[in-house]
Amino acid sequence: MRLAFCLYKYFPYGGMQRNFLKIANECHRRGHQVIVYTLSWQGEKPDWLEVVLVPVKALSSPRKYQKYSRWLECNLKNYSVDAVVGFNKMPGLDVYYCGDPCYEYKSQNLRSWWYRYSGRYRHFSSYEKAVFDQGMKPFILMFSPVQQGLFKRFYDTEEERVIMLPPGISRDRCAPPNAAELRQKFRTEFKLDENDLLVLQIGSGFRTKGLDRSLHALAALPKELRDRTQLFIIGQDDPAEFISLARKLGVDDKVTFFAGRDDIPVFLQGADMLLHPSYAENTGGVILEAVVAGLPVLVTDVCGYAHYVAEAEAGELLLSPYSQGDLDNKLEKMLIADKSKWRENAIKFSKHADIYDMPKKAADVIDQVILKKKQEVSTLGESH
Repeated sequence: MRLAFCLYKYFPYGGMQRNFLKIANECHRRGHQVIVYTLSWQGEKPDWLEVVLVPVKALSSPRKYQKYSRWLECNLKNYSVDAVVGFNKMPGLDVYYCGDPCYEYKSQNLRSWWYRYSGRYRHFSSYEKAVFDQGMKPFILMFSPVQQGLFKRFYDTEEERVIMLPPGISRDRCAPPNAAELRQKFRTEFKLDENDLLVLQIGSGFRTKGLDRSLHALAALPKELRDRTQLFIIGQDDPAEFISLARKLGVDDKVTFFAGRDDIPVFLQGADMLLHPSYAENTGGVILEAVVAGLPVLVTDVCGYAHYVAEAEAGELLLSPYSQGDLDNKLEKMLIADKSKWRENAIKFSKHADIYDMPKKAADVIDQVILKKKQEVSTLGESH
């Protein structure tokens, strides 16, 4: 079968982008031809994947996405496909991979009241409605019960259109047998001794991921503890705003920024904890990657995968409503705590949890949608 995958931007270090490639690869493995329509592509292109760069430009993102959708609609009329799978909310999909949180919830709870009168709001709201409103056709691949509840609340989305998937964490994130050796090598490379404490924050989109919260919490640590704590931040984003904030808070010498990297598993073994105080997060793959690596996690409970931290007893949750004081206190307590129990719990969890087979289950849904469409066409033909 011929499948059209729709993705605004591909870069190799985004969680949604990595999952897109896993699902596309599984569909290819099953014999399907996969074409991805995108506005930009960074990194290598697999030889089995046809990448079409959609030739539209605009000054604003909403306008560009509107042109993308119109171009795609016209193109697919002349280039027949068996299913359209979207990784961003847009009209015309058969399957939507829900990698972004509920936009309407964010608009009403994390924005000023006047935001909902903007053209940007009208665009993204209408594209969300095209997927989640009652009566719409896309099947929705969902990961987070929290987000499922929010979409249900705002759109009353039919439950039969929502398919819950496991996270799909790569097994190379699990703690390897030589974890201690990797940790020592990493800490030697970055000049960290046994008394030094390393906090990781990983994820593109520093604002949404709550990096401002992390910097304030770092600055609030008692001086003796702050002096031996480092914060490594990994992600594809412009750090200028946060470098300025760190300097203002007096912790710029404690903070190191890295662009997206391929060696995240080594960082997970070399660090002492993961900090993820996100404002909103549909899933948060790095949360679960840290858990299976045995790295204790401190995370806001609004993240879709935060419940795995509680289930695995592998760290602490920051409960809603968010409090900076709560983050400050829990960061201090986790840094000075004995972390061996969290690590043992996490590794035990990683050996039996159903968290690795997402691509297969997603491809199963796509196959079912193709079959359903063919049956509908056949029934329509018989009726005529």
